[in-house]
Amino acid sequence: MDAKKKEPLLRVVKHAELSRAQSIGLRILAVALALVVGGVFIAAIGYNPFEIYGTIISGCFRSPMAFQATVKFCIPMCISALGVTLAFKMRFWNIGGEGQLIMGAVFASFFALFCSGMPHFLLLAVMFVAGFVGGGLWGLIPAACREKWGTNETLFTLMLNYIALYIVAFLRDGPWRDPEAAGFNKIARFDPNAMLDKVFGVHAGWIVMLVLVVLVSIYMSRTKQGYEIGVVGESRDTARYAGINVKRVVLRTMFLSGGIAGIAGMVQATGSDITLSTGVAGGVGFTGIIIAWLAQLNPYVSLLISFAFSILVKGSSVVQSSFGLSTDCAEVLQGIILFFIMAMEFFIRYKIVFRGHSEKRPAAKEAAAPEKKEADNA
Repeated sequence: MDAKKKEPLLRVVKHAELSRAQSIGLRILAVALALVVGGVFIAAIGYNPFEIYGTIISGCFRSPMAFQATVKFCIPMCISALGVTLAFKMRFWNIGGEGQLIMGAVFASFFALFCSGMPHFLLLAVMFVAGFVGGGLWGLIPAACREKWGTNETLFTLMLNYIALYIVAFLRDGPWRDPEAAGFNKIARFDPNAMLDKVFGVHAGWIVMLVLVVLVSIYMSRTKQGYEIGVVGESRDTARYAGINVKRVVLRTMFLSGGIAGIAGMVQATGSDITLSTGVAGGVGFTGIIIAWLAQLNPYVSLLISFAFSILVKGSSVVQSSFGLSTDCAEVLQGIILFFIMAMEFFIRYKIVFRGHSEKRPAAKEAAAPEKKEADNA
């Protein structure tokens, strides 16, 4: 009796593993519930939910230009998700995708601003490598500090996001300020020679995105280094016992994780913005974390979810212009959908047990059955 009193009213316990069909069914249910609750919200503010939802979908595909804009939204989100996927697989909680993306853009922008006389494709190649190195070095800092001094990687990577942002602000207001800008500080627009070429109406970043999806998937599932990432993520002690150099794996993986995010920054600066600004990331690094988590660290699923997110973002902007809906309303709708999807991910893994209810243990009952039988016979 006393033991029951000491129990909390609610406990969170891990689910028995659900089948693939059950997991998919629950995720579909989450989307359906999100649409229903979102529809109630839309109706409460005086609009027709079916009309709004229809506009969100049609707004992304109503013209080639609208579809191209949707793809442009997808590119940085997907690449950022691929970056954090590597770190999360290793159980290194990299919340710094935003800062790594920004630093990749900074490194690439240096060559775009000051070396624009190079041959076009050579310049793009140099900027691509610079973006990768810039993001990789920014990801390497928290990894090295954790391995050396045991610092908390979540807080460290989060703080580096703001440092990267203020570096851009410093460059904009000081060394890289456009002297021709009158009245406000900004960095000059890139020379056309430093811009990513367009393929089917969208900058070539979409090709980079698809190639990275395939490469990251192969790296994680078909290579020795990918296997080491998984082992380190499961247990560092097991990895050391197996002869894996844990420190080297952590440093290498975080450099790759930050480097991929840095590529997203290079693509965004040279393909979409055509300059460097404090809005180059625009929250994409944080969105990439959500996408990677929802995708269960699967690169191909990350691509699909990124495209779904881009439909939501682009469609919301069309709704704003078509119905005069404020930005806040569109963001509330996005938040409702994300809340239900994330909540369902929790219930797929865990369940809530009330006080006085214990988990059924069939195996234990079966084991106890022979003992009970013997006692009855005695």
